[in-house]
Amino acid sequence: MQAQAAPSVWIDDGHAIVRRGMFACLQQAGFVVRGESMGLAPTPVMTGLDVLIFESEPGALRRAVRLAAGRQTRLVATIRTASEQHIREIVDAGVGSVLPHDTITPETLVTSLRAVVAGNVALPGDLLIKLLAHVRQHSQLRPTELNMRERSVLRLLADGMDTRGIAEDLCFSERTVKNVVHDLLTKLNCRTRAQAVALATREGVI
Repeated sequence: MQAQAAPSVWIDDGHAIVRRGMFACLQQAGFVVRGESMGLAPTPVMTGLDVLIFESEPGALRRAVRLAAGRQTRLVATIRTASEQHIREIVDAGVGSVLPHDTITPETLVTSLRAVVAGNVALPGDLLIKLLAHVRQHSQLRPTELNMRERSVLRLLADGMDTRGIAEDLCFSERTVKNVVHDLLTKLNCRTRAQAVALATREGVI
């Protein structure tokens, strides 16, 4: 059996020391760092890239989303100010993880990237609380709207499981899990798994 390739990462940050620190942590954890940039310059090489870590400064979010459009590259945003509006914009854009500069550690960096590579989302608890208020304003959910299969998938998403893990736990195919997640996002009027989990948690469904 062919060994699975190590996930590839591009690191974008305005501070060279931060970039070097991330480089060392990720390389030690088995990631392949394909390059570095500041303010997305030089432009990250996106071909075959698994994760783009970018500093979500003004304008950077839209540029990062454009770079990843139509690709399998997952986005991870680092932030210096965790305002509610900023968090809403980042999560609504489909970013897989948000890492505040003042709380990031080697462990949270590696754990978050592994979750994102697996197709999951990773939000610190305090940012999830900020997100809860936002999804409540945009979606209303009655517990009776979800069937047992949908609730089971939501609970496992909330536990941090990826598509494969959910499929194994529930004895479903991965395609079935993806279909259930798609239906959940449509039913809950959510763009991301993080929003769906936040809404279901707020409404007491899971």
